[in-house]
Amino acid sequence: MKPKVLLVLLPLLMPATAAEPKPNILFLFADDMTWKAVRALGKEDIDTPNLDRLAARGTAFTNAYNPGGWHGAICVASRTMLMTGKQLWKARDAEKRLNQDFVAKERLWPQRMAAQGYRTCFAGKWHVQADHKKVFSQIRSYHPGGMPKDAKHAYFRPVEGQPDPWDAADPKEGGFWDGGKHWSERMVDDFNGFIADADPRPWFMYLAFNAPHDPRQAPQEFLDRYPLSRVKVPENFLALYPHREAMGAAKGLRDENLAPFPRTTFAVQTHRREYYAIISHLDAQIGKILDALEKHEDGANTYIFFTADHGLSCGEHGLLGKQNLYDASVRVPFLVAGPGVPAGKKIDAPVYLQDAMPTALKLAGAEVGDDIDFQDLRPHWEGKGKPRDAAIGAYMDLQRMIEKDGKKLILYPKAKVARVFDLRADPAEMHDLAVTPAGKALAVPLFQRLLEIQKESGDPFDLTGAFPDLAATEDGEKTR
Repeated sequence: MKPKVLLVLLPLLMPATAAEPKPNILFLFADDMTWKAVRALGKEDIDTPNLDRLAARGTAFTNAYNPGGWHGAICVASRTMLMTGKQLWKARDAEKRLNQDFVAKERLWPQRMAAQGYRTCFAGKWHVQADHKKVFSQIRSYHPGGMPKDAKHAYFRPVEGQPDPWDAADPKEGGFWDGGKHWSERMVDDFNGFIADADPRPWFMYLAFNAPHDPRQAPQEFLDRYPLSRVKVPENFLALYPHREAMGAAKGLRDENLAPFPRTTFAVQTHRREYYAIISHLDAQIGKILDALEKHEDGANTYIFFTADHGLSCGEHGLLGKQNLYDASVRVPFLVAGPGVPAGKKIDAPVYLQDAMPTALKLAGAEVGDDIDFQDLRPHWEGKGKPRDAAIGAYMDLQRMIEKDGKKLILYPKAKVARVFDLRADPAEMHDLAVTPAGKALAVPLFQRLLEIQKESGDPFDLTGAFPDLAATEDGEKTR
């Protein structure tokens, strides 16, 4: 009997295997960057070799959305959702007491990471109504205003045949060069300084670039890559968007005032040239960060997320800004790379950029409770779980949207206008089907699903009064 006893006890006497180290999380966040501005994701003639290599190394979510905003600064809503884990209207309500109900109770994303033993670092654009100094353990670059200072001569330009008052490559204009070094380049310094710290703990770094937000400034060498002859006008170009008043995107909205009304081919080409240039410059800085991480001992055990707070029209549909629900504005790039993430994979299930928060928490070993409205994305790349069936969007009480199975419904309640698009046949959203029998057949079930998700997500706005025909079920009964 003794040998048997020895065999049972032997494993108990052997040293325990060391626990697997927790992974590091690097979150790279762009500002105003549409999904199609990564060459590997869209068809734009734009140079993004480093984001392309990140996409090749990891997985791309090709239908990633921002749920919208409750005022013109869409970035505030996007970032508040990201930090709190609350869907749009719940985040709006939470914003009023962020410091009391979230910061003080350590419920924001970085604080939840810290509770798992992570050292946390922030650099760049914050734009959340919470005290960032109490949210992160380390602060690097920080711009109190959230974005570069405005220059009056950067608006309503350029006018063909007249001298352009703005020079996107001149550091004397200030903006991204305030402080002597382009803000995107400073982020590389912030990253290198952070990972040089001798600290054995796992880390979470939130690098929030201001680029490619206006003023869209980049060194001349990047602008030179995009002569106007290379920059195409979008196929959905319009001189004026017909519903701009009803949707809240008329003259007077800051983003829309960047170019003259009506829009011209020359003005749109110029703005897109500057947009492409600052994105390529941003891509170059991300390349330096990726290179440094690959050489660092932490590189193999780091998950990298890249996304943006929202997209940007930049001339599509006669619009310049992000206060609309067309795909250029609501869809964002979303790339993930790291241990176990499939290389070169594309996933077309609808996700929200704020899903990055619970995904990172799960990777860190945290529990994600019902107080977080977004979803862990790991089941997507692991081939498990059930994805969302639809994504929704909103802008104040002026616009609502739902996309489901490649079909899209946009609503302007103030004007009682509905627009319906078949995105698979019409990805540029040029052919409104709303007045056709086929479009009505698409719109009714989309509207019904939108009402359901409104209720689930806490959206208090009643759409049924403005759209009684869509609110009627097949039995002729009204919903809500």
